Amino acid sequence: MLADPVDQRRLLTLADLDSEIARVQHTARTLPQHAAIAELMANRQTAGDELVASDTEVEDLGAAVRKAEADLLPVRSRLERERQRIADGSVVDAKILRSLTEEVEHVQRRITELEDAELELMGQLEEATERRDKVAAAKEQIDVKLRAEVAARDEAVAALRQEGADLAATRGPIASLIPKDLGALYEKLRANTGLGAAMLRAGRCGGCQLEATIADLDAYRRAPANQVLRCVECDRILVRTPESGL
Repeated sequence: MLADPVDQRRLLTLADLDSEIARVQHTARTLPQHAAIAELMANRQTAGDELVASDTEVEDLGAAVRKAEADLLPVRSRLERERQRIADGSVVDAKILRSLTEEVEHVQRRITELEDAELELMGQLEEATERRDKVAAAKEQIDVKLRAEVAARDEAVAALRQEGADLAATRGPIASLIPKDLGALYEKLRANTGLGAAMLRAGRCGGCQLEATIADLDAYRRAPANQVLRCVECDRILVRTPESGL
């Protein structure tokens, strides 16, 4: 392929811009915020699951405490009625009175058992509520960090996107000056290797960084200025300049 040396040198400018665009894209993909956000999202999911479990535990224990209190009400009422019957003197039969007294003692023991059970449930409820509050606070801290990381990521991505747009705007006019066949070859090589053209500097390819052999250098030296050279190692377009060492 033949191409004006000026157009060939434009490929170097294009390659530099494409390298910068690739750098910007890579930076946007590998921002540290991406990993931080992923980790925080996982932690948030775990904390959310723990919070749901804690809420359920608190609700269940709250219901158990309310049931224990409800169970106590009729027993207390029964105790009050039996005590009233003993106190008001309406029961004169000694056998019945003794039976009532024994019943009162039994009911009192039952109330003590129910109250102890209720107190145990209330203690469990208090502990579960404290755990739930700690989990909720931890989740809120994660949410705060997550919002900060997302904001930092969005700001960084916006800046990189603008930088990429500026580079693309600079690239467009330069690419339009390059002949179609040369530009097509450059784009094909760029798609395959990531870099379509490189400078031949001091006998070394700027793409693969390998030094050309004496025979290759002699071939490059004898080639017409408008001949498009290709690196024998990486196949990229080799652009000759005063720095090529030929």
